[in-house]
Amino acid sequence: MKQSNKKVAVFTGTRAEYGLLYWLLKGIDSDPGMTLQLLVSGAHLSPRFGMTYKQIEQDGFHIAAKVEMLLASDSAIGTAKSIGLGVLGFADELARLQPDVIVILGDRFEALAAAQTALILRIPIIHLHGGEITEGAYDDSIRHAITKMSYLHGVSTDEHRDRVIQLGESPERVVNIGAIGLDHLSKSTMMSLSQLESSLNFSLNKDFFIVTYHPETLANESPDIAFQSLLDALDAFPEYQVIITYPNADDGGSEVIRLIEEYSATNTERVLATPSLGHIRYLSAVKHCAAVIGNSSSGIIEVPSFGVPTINIGMRQKGRMSASSVIHCDSSLASITQAIELATSHNFKEKARDTVNPYGKGDSSAKVIEMIKNLNVAAQKSFFDINISGYE
Repeated sequence: MKQSNKKVAVFTGTRAEYGLLYWLLKGIDSDPGMTLQLLVSGAHLSPRFGMTYKQIEQDGFHIAAKVEMLLASDSAIGTAKSIGLGVLGFADELARLQPDVIVILGDRFEALAAAQTALILRIPIIHLHGGEITEGAYDDSIRHAITKMSYLHGVSTDEHRDRVIQLGESPERVVNIGAIGLDHLSKSTMMSLSQLESSLNFSLNKDFFIVTYHPETLANESPDIAFQSLLDALDAFPEYQVIITYPNADDGGSEVIRLIEEYSATNTERVLATPSLGHIRYLSAVKHCAAVIGNSSSGIIEVPSFGVPTINIGMRQKGRMSASSVIHCDSSLASITQAIELATSHNFKEKARDTVNPYGKGDSSAKVIEMIKNLNVAAQKSFFDINISGYE
């Protein structure tokens, strides 16, 4: 029987976040000094987004708690109410589980609900990927809010470490661990192209793009207008097939899903639409694709390690550090088309292959486990003041 020295809760609310946490979950679950308490919520439990909790169970993890929180409403009011439902559910489950620490990654509203509940219940939080900037979404403010609720911080670059310290977090509690999703590079076995085709039940007989587009939650423009420009741009490159994944459960996401379904239905041999690829199929598809297009953080953080071009559209990821393989464009048809032309050019493909990823090399999970083992919570977290001489 596993020795239950430290109960470690880990929160996940989306498919992408789970994929990033996969090897950390494996490490915690296999450590005799820890008991993993997996807290699953958000889109994982939604039929619309693929009921991805089933993939978690298929991967061999025991889910300690499921918290339903997503309302069907596709609006800011619905999101705000979903946060409230999350707090109610997390309060019951965290009180029942009584973890010694909870690990929370990123900046989603689902994560905010879990973090504020843990704060009130005095459960120390280890926050991953703090200090980053994404000015096109309210996720940016949520990320910084979770930083202030957290006790320990595993950040992805030295620049992000400086920013977390700037927010008043003591330097000894902020560790540059790199991007945790890059652990797949050294630990996961990718599918061959034929294995990927078989798994998808879709013939990839041409070069192909991967498309993931999320609504810009702080934009004035309706997300369906920007996404339609992307679809129109894809039509200018009929020689490429397209794999499109559904967006996150954000305001305006239902309109994006509607357009995806209509587009795939009229292009059945060229376009595959799916709510979720899962982390191994997604990364395997990235390995074999011609370019990743959209506005997902994955295109900036993980994709450069594969030497594959990324086209980052619009403002959602504005401010996030990016490699030389990332092409930034606005959401107009002309700008997206021009970016695809550049990404598929011989010279840029060669440039992408030589890219150095600023987010690390894939050895983050062991560093987080070390943080958990060495966790020694002080009675009160003090605000760390930086030198502000010269500030006006």
